[in-house]
Amino acid sequence: MAHHNGPRKKTRYKYKKELRKRGLPPVTSVIQRFEIGDRVHVVVEPSVQKGMPHRRFHGKTGTVIGQRGRAWMLTIRDGDAEKTVIARPQHLKAQK
Repeated sequence: MAHHNGPRKKTRYKYKKELRKRGLPPVTSVIQRFEIGDRVHVVVEPSVQKGMPHRRFHGKTGTVIGQRGRAWMLTIRDGDAEKTVIARPQHLKAQK
């Protein structure tokens, strides 16, 4: 049998949305802005596939280090390593 190793494997329950939150997110999540140095949470929005970070970073918190087109570059600690993650704003939430 073929290997099924796509970018969304093992995400059946991780990316599941609540019943009344299904569908596309509001436009305000697309136009949100961040400043360099802001702390943001990576919460993957499964209804938007573009600019989706890797499933390993879902639920993590990172620091904004720049912008690349419509996406934001974050630095996130993954074990002992600092990783750079590029994600669109639909998948980011500002830390309060």
